[in-house]
Amino acid sequence: MEGARNGPGTKPGAPVWKLLFSGLVIGVILAGVFAWALNATDQRQFCASCHIMREAAVTQKLGMHAKLSCNECHAPHALLAKIPFKAEAAMEDVLGNIQGRDVPIPPAKKHRDIVNQNCINCHAPVNAKVASMAVKPYCTDCHRSVAHMRLNPISERTVGYE
Repeated sequence: MEGARNGPGTKPGAPVWKLLFSGLVIGVILAGVFAWALNATDQRQFCASCHIMREAAVTQKLGMHAKLSCNECHAPHALLAKIPFKAEAAMEDVLGNIQGRDVPIPPAKKHRDIVNQNCINCHAPVNAKVASMAVKPYCTDCHRSVAHMRLNPISERTVGYE
């Protein structure tokens, strides 16, 4: 009777293992696609594809942090914090593009806090030697031109786009 239900020559429960294995394979593929997409949307080329980010992308490319992706500075590094942050920032950027707005300057406090924490994390060895870290709330208060050459004249910042 058991053989008649599963068909001749099949073991009971075999379809369950096939289903679990298929689910595992699909899960691994989806995780790979998700990781690729997360990494691709961190890069300057992706960010520069929106008109409101072109100037920031060009100045970052010419700056001292050119080898870093945009989100190494501008997004949380912890995955569970990064995903919702990127989703919200993407919606803000899409709306900005539709409405013809520019990048908000100065950026919102939430964004400045994330950038500041990333500066502190990356430059921890140098920060340990600096006595004046508590003088101003943000690293960019003193190092304004580091990120996107804000202190340089516009004529030196505006160049051909990627």
